[in-house]
Amino acid sequence: MYVLKRALDIVLSSIGLILSSPVWLLSSIAIVLEDGFPIFYSQKRVGKNGKVFKVLKFRSMIKDAEKHTGAVWASENDPRVTKVGRILRATAMDELPQLLNILKGDMSFVGPRPERPELVEKFLKEFPDFKKRFVVKPGLTGLAQVYGQYDTPPQHKLKYDLLYIKKQSFCLDLKLIFLSFYITLKGKWEHRGKKIR
Repeated sequence: MYVLKRALDIVLSSIGLILSSPVWLLSSIAIVLEDGFPIFYSQKRVGKNGKVFKVLKFRSMIKDAEKHTGAVWASENDPRVTKVGRILRATAMDELPQLLNILKGDMSFVGPRPERPELVEKFLKEFPDFKKRFVVKPGLTGLAQVYGQYDTPPQHKLKYDLLYIKKQSFCLDLKLIFLSFYITLKGKWEHRGKKIR
């Protein structure tokens, strides 16, 4: 399973980086025209076995969005998100730079979404089973992202994550990747209504 999963990650992330290069250019120009630099922002996340790594994303929020609030979860209609950022989030294009994290091996295409250290500390106190998420690599997409909603409560996302860890298989990964592309093409990552089945 691990060898197949890693091979799939390398192949898909390599192809994705090549095919998405025009999107990187257009997204970068749009971000700068609306809100200036920086184009990207990096953030510490907790991965497999509790290892901390940095994810790279296209900036979708205003500059210094958390200067006065600290680490908080983004909401569906978050006022800190820019106009370009809303498009990037609806199509998940803001996550494209994480293809580099996948290629590097910090992440996989499918798995629990990596959380920030501050939020992990909070969730571990509230939900003891949260530590079970760290037995697998975090992913770009997963059960919680495909079948949940953008603002699904963390305890419900945890149930999806633990179910994935229990049921994970190569076929399930392929299904979730396919559904993720489907949601991206429809631009429905933030406003999906009923869950996809």
